[in-house]
Amino acid sequence: MTEPTRAPYAGTRPPRLADQSPGFLARIGQGWAERDIPAPVTRAAARAAADHRARLSDRLPDRTVVLAAGRAPRRNGDADYAFRADSDFLWATSCQVEGAVLVLTPRPGGHDAVLYLPAPARPGERDFHASATHGELWVGPSAGLAAWSAALDLPVRPIGDLGDLAAPHDGPPDDLRAVLSDLRMIKDDWEIGQLREAVDHTVTGFAAVADEIPRAVAEGLGERWLQGTFDRHARTFGNGPGYSTIVGSGEHAPILHWVRCDGPVLPGETLLLDMGVEAHSLYTADVTRTIPVGGTFTPAQRQVHDLVEAAHRAGMERVRPGVTYTDFHFAAMEVLARGLHDWGLLPVSVDEALAPEGQQHRRYLVCGIGHHLGLDVHDCGSSSYERYQGAPLRPGMVLTVEPGLYFHAHDATLPPELRGIGVRLEDDLLVTDTGHEVLSGALPIDATGLEKWAAR
Repeated sequence: MTEPTRAPYAGTRPPRLADQSPGFLARIGQGWAERDIPAPVTRAAARAAADHRARLSDRLPDRTVVLAAGRAPRRNGDADYAFRADSDFLWATSCQVEGAVLVLTPRPGGHDAVLYLPAPARPGERDFHASATHGELWVGPSAGLAAWSAALDLPVRPIGDLGDLAAPHDGPPDDLRAVLSDLRMIKDDWEIGQLREAVDHTVTGFAAVADEIPRAVAEGLGERWLQGTFDRHARTFGNGPGYSTIVGSGEHAPILHWVRCDGPVLPGETLLLDMGVEAHSLYTADVTRTIPVGGTFTPAQRQVHDLVEAAHRAGMERVRPGVTYTDFHFAAMEVLARGLHDWGLLPVSVDEALAPEGQQHRRYLVCGIGHHLGLDVHDCGSSSYERYQGAPLRPGMVLTVEPGLYFHAHDATLPPELRGIGVRLEDDLLVTDTGHEVLSGALPIDATGLEKWAAR
């Protein structure tokens, strides 16, 4: 990106001096053909959003609800980050227009919904050539208000009609966020389809990364090459990565959110890959595998991986309707604590470690081992404990199970052979009427299976 305009004919920001030229203004506003630009939303997505609004209306009778898409934050200078709509707004609209606002006004028996949008700047309007946010010459053509109204079967009005509510704000109040989190926990069929698509593309993204490991090693391209490989795949087959892609090799693998990805990838090390494609609808996958760079786990690496696998299977077995959300967490934790105790790594008994006042085993896994999944990688985060961790699982929930062991290279409590090993297994599970479905089950989770998969 070049510099903002300092003179009439330089740069890639609106030329302010040219704006004042009568000849330029007369010339730029004429001679453009009419174009019919449809709104970028499917009928299935529109129907799902309508159903979501109905559920929200039922939950909050007699209350005016305002949801805003938000605006892209400033990155530096006059450059913004890419826009990504607020998840609650998106859930209720399937609309990804910067600056948009949805208003639900109560009426007897429900709410009247109106979507307020910034109108695209057409030829003849100043912003057509002068707005780097909405001008067609800067961002390309976009659907008009009538096209959005037809696509969403929803009244759509200019954002200027909204008055003071159109001003930027920090989003809904906390109590509304909590209500929306509760509603978003149960995914409908359309949402589950979007998550399946995101997971499927993530699985093929893992394969694309595995294919590049030999080159990353041979040419010294390192972790960042593999991170870029997945991110390119995610932008090709979806909207992009659903979160910052984690590629941790060797002593970086135990670092929970290693997104710097600036280290080498060397034979004999493990490679922790935590990656997820965000679909065009912005529903995201979240999958982790740990594979051996040289094709085969060392005895110590396999020992750690086998224990994490046992915990992973124990946790997934507890995912079914009626079971309290935290049950899978405790099931996996017990397996890990017993294994660590058997290896002589706990200064207390297993029972003492698992007690609330103990938790000594958590030195090696300070994070949780699962979360809801959806429009946010850590979905429904504004819900209360009673409705999230303390609630029973229900059909339609989608969640991750992701136990791990993180043995840092500088951890003096560990024997030398374990230092620098980090292993995490993470799958995306749909709670069904009778149990669960592993959406990411196309990837193996056992050490032998992963060795064969990586060398396929």
